[in-house]
Amino acid sequence: MSALNRRDFLAASAAASASASLVASSAKAATRHGLPTSATDTRTLGQSGVKVSLVGMGTGSVGSEQSSNQLRLGLKEFTRVVRHALDHGVTLFDVADQYGSHVFLREALKGVPRDKYQIQTKTHARDERIAKSHLERYRLELGVEYIDIMLLHCMTEGDWVAKHTGAMNYLRKAKEQGMIRTHGTSCHGMTSLRTIAKEPFVEVDLARINPFGLQMDDQNPDEVASQLQEMHDAGKGVVGMKILGEGQIKTPEKIDQSLSFVLGLGTVDAFIVGFESTDQVDDLLKRVDGAITGLKGKA
Repeated sequence: MSALNRRDFLAASAAASASASLVASSAKAATRHGLPTSATDTRTLGQSGVKVSLVGMGTGSVGSEQSSNQLRLGLKEFTRVVRHALDHGVTLFDVADQYGSHVFLREALKGVPRDKYQIQTKTHARDERIAKSHLERYRLELGVEYIDIMLLHCMTEGDWVAKHTGAMNYLRKAKEQGMIRTHGTSCHGMTSLRTIAKEPFVEVDLARINPFGLQMDDQNPDEVASQLQEMHDAGKGVVGMKILGEGQIKTPEKIDQSLSFVLGLGTVDAFIVGFESTDQVDDLLKRVDGAITGLKGKA
């Protein structure tokens, strides 16, 4: 085994071991906060008032420079996956300017009543002028009058609040004017994650979480989970991502373990998965239902 592979193996093993205590107490935590009834249960994001499906569809797998695995499917197949997910109860769709998925989602949802789905998107804007121009463009690209969840994208530093004050002020105004329903952040770093629970601007946070420490802000799931607990207790909505480690969690056993872990925390209101086929939608929804049943049996 190479040194790199050995380090990766040891890190993953340590993360899995560290998560064991969380898994053991997951049924208790979930009972306290309320287990969902099914994979497509309607969930309220903290105190934001925004209701979404438990499982949402992401469009940014390996996403950058206006592309992602979902866009590489082509519009026809992308639309087929989106409509299949929607028909099976998935109503939350995560997009971003960085992924180039706004227009694709607009085309995929043509003809669907606006109140039948929720859109979560993101901006890298720091000042008010750029935030305003982004929101205007996003609404045009998505073909909607309002966006349900608008996040500051990829906060990595502890002082992100000071650096994004202008954008935050504009998004507050946009919410008052009905152009967005709620606002918050997506985090990529523990220093930024630790500020979320204490920051009033953040009504919803998009956070990376799984029991293996893959593609997460900390390889120790306990560290991340403790921050999600603090956010949850502060009334923030928590949307999970990287539940399958951006495709690195592949075996059925590990997928089931990750779903049970995340659902069992009792702090994640909803989570997104980057579906790339209708079969993946069907399989994941079935596995989520199985995980819920299993947790209820332990409660």
